[in-house]
Amino acid sequence: MEETKNVVTNENFDWNAYENDLGVYNQNKEEIEQAYDKTLSNVAVGEVVEGTVTGVNKREVTVNIGYKSEGIIPVSEFRYNPDLKVGDKVEVYVESAEDKSGQLALSHKKARQLKSWDRVNEALEKDEIIKGYIKCRTKG
Repeated sequence: MEETKNVVTNENFDWNAYENDLGVYNQNKEEIEQAYDKTLSNVAVGEVVEGTVTGVNKREVTVNIGYKSEGIIPVSEFRYNPDLKVGDKVEVYVESAEDKSGQLALSHKKARQLKSWDRVNEALEKDEIIKGYIKCRTKG
């Protein structure tokens, strides 16, 4: 059995204007391009940005930073935060705009390291004392 679909055409649509890009939009094409460009965020590699957690499973955390695709971060980078849930805001480091599978490559661990280093430099400028813990010792 074959099902037939009813195709409805709009008799008022001007195909010639559409093909020649004449009068299809009620605004200038440049205005539409500018409005569209405002909706996309430009992400620079090596930048720390804030993102929103959109998904959490046993292995990965999905983060949206307003780019064309969402980034995947291993859940091991969030070990310090076992209560991480969808909707939380996190800072992420942009490693690359696309990896070999076309996915946005993000790192939460690197973002925390960069922020920590910024705090150390800020403390140096203000002559503040930073308290810390010794994790290991090397000989020599």
